[in-house]
Amino acid sequence: MTASPLKNPFFKFIFLSTGIYLGWYFLYEFYLKPDTQFDDYIIDSLVKIAEWILSVMGYPLIPYQDLPLRSHIGIEGSLGVTIGEPCDGAVLFALFVAFVVSFPGPVKHKLWFVTLGLLAVHLVNALRVAGLALIVHINENWLSFNHDYTFTIIVYAFVFWLWWIWIKRFSPLSKAKTSNPK
Repeated sequence: MTASPLKNPFFKFIFLSTGIYLGWYFLYEFYLKPDTQFDDYIIDSLVKIAEWILSVMGYPLIPYQDLPLRSHIGIEGSLGVTIGEPCDGAVLFALFVAFVVSFPGPVKHKLWFVTLGLLAVHLVNALRVAGLALIVHINENWLSFNHDYTFTIIVYAFVFWLWWIWIKRFSPLSKAKTSNPK
């Protein structure tokens, strides 16, 4: 008699994380994206945090119209950058949550780790937006490369680092491996 694939921790993780991500995908595509301002609120928050970062650094910002939700940020003397739905970090939020929730570990730690992790991913994304606005101010020809490669690698590496912390610090699999050396 063969064991169920769901008894294998690897397959359990794959099935559960895929299910969570697909659930998120359908919720996002068929409800949040068309019927709510979910992305607009995330983008507006990114703009506000990035503006604060650039202001603290002493950069004068492009004046904006008094709109309730904004998607454009820039330093005076440049064109600035516009944040679209693909760059708001919502997919990263879903991947991060799916991984942590699907990977073994105590629920009490998952709750605070997911909450702080989502805030940290959002802050890193806001730093990315501020960095891109700064790059456009310095030399707008550098935007495409840094948007597509440099900052994508940095943000995804940060999410992988958070996953690594989860595995090493909170996963019973990591503790079992270190307590039973071969």
